[in-house]
Amino acid sequence: MLELDIKIEAGDLYDFLLAHTYNSGAGILGSCFGALLVVIAVLEKRWIFLALGVIVLLYQPCSLFLKSRRQMLSNPAFRKPLHYVLDEEGIAVSQDGDRQSQAWGDMVKAISTGKSIIVYTSRVNATIFPKRELGEQKTALIEMISTHMPPARVKIKQ
Repeated sequence: MLELDIKIEAGDLYDFLLAHTYNSGAGILGSCFGALLVVIAVLEKRWIFLALGVIVLLYQPCSLFLKSRRQMLSNPAFRKPLHYVLDEEGIAVSQDGDRQSQAWGDMVKAISTGKSIIVYTSRVNATIFPKRELGEQKTALIEMISTHMPPARVKIKQ
């Protein structure tokens, strides 16, 4: 059993949104389209394509940044630390007397970014474990996830 108290900050949410978006088909397609516009602008000397390419490339990260800030302000759950208990059954999270849990078998995938370990509880929802909050428990968390989830669903880099 592993217990963690995690305080999510706007930067943690932004890191998740970036990873989620740029690992999806739409995020990859948008980045490729923006880069293609920049290449066309340089090759054909059509500077309007450069402006459009830069706008396409910058729109997504800027909108995700604003979205993370809005979610932090509008969701009261982010104002206090969340208490996580990881055991043989799954992951349970509690705060102010409310408790929710999810079985390991229901977890979709686990990934890591430079700043977080993310366990997807559905295609679009996830539990975020910021590495700055984990300290020495990072290794134990990775072991717990790797032990209880199928290897094909775990993409965590140490």
